[in-house]
Amino acid sequence: MKFATWNVNSLGVRLPHLLQWLEANPVDVLGLQELKLTDDKFPFEALATAGYQAQAFGQKTYNGVALLTRMPAADVQRNIPGFADEQARVIAATVESAYGPIRVVNGYFVNGQAPGTDKFEYKMSWLRALSDWLREELLAHPRLVLMGDFNITTDDRDTFDPVGLKDTIHHTEEERHHLQALFALGLHDSFRMFEDSAKHYSWWDYRMLAFRKNQGMRIDYVLASDALKPLVTGCIIDKAPRKLERPSDHTPVVMTLG
Repeated sequence: MKFATWNVNSLGVRLPHLLQWLEANPVDVLGLQELKLTDDKFPFEALATAGYQAQAFGQKTYNGVALLTRMPAADVQRNIPGFADEQARVIAATVESAYGPIRVVNGYFVNGQAPGTDKFEYKMSWLRALSDWLREELLAHPRLVLMGDFNITTDDRDTFDPVGLKDTIHHTEEERHHLQALFALGLHDSFRMFEDSAKHYSWWDYRMLAFRKNQGMRIDYVLASDALKPLVTGCIIDKAPRKLERPSDHTPVVMTLG
């Protein structure tokens, strides 16, 4: 069973890339971020033709998340309960599997702009609310997958310039503290279960030939709960879509169970 995450950076622009990728990589569950369109413009029909049910939570111009599943999705939740938020950032649902029901949480984590800004404080508040909610979710759903664009690097291995970018957005101790708090809940970075080395990235800037030079960051994750960790057999970063014409600046990350 395969779970994938992909920040498509405008589904309206990247739908052909998405359909092409799904045909070649028929994952069971895919979390999308940065849809940049409202639900009335979401391509439900095209995705149904491709074999996927879709749960969408769109927003005009910015943000927006969706879950695509090859099986029915139940108990759909949009955004973090009890946290007032005008941004469409979280969608969660429960899917059936050979291992029992699995709760899937897909998030487009706050960027934060820069330390010391209002947007950074919003990021800190959002991360605290996410952690508190997931603590409860894990009690109700021990088999849980958290995936998405986290907008945080775990450590220096996840950035091409750890010295020059130290203490900048995505690299601050405050952000990494909140990421470690998610790990402490019993969530495991599936990619690092199989690969310890540096220079493996999921995002590259469009400027300065960053992709060609592999000057990127690993900020897209698929995390598996304690109950699922023994079932994880692999996790890859698929760089192929980043080589397409007019690509997203992110590329898919795929975790395999069983």
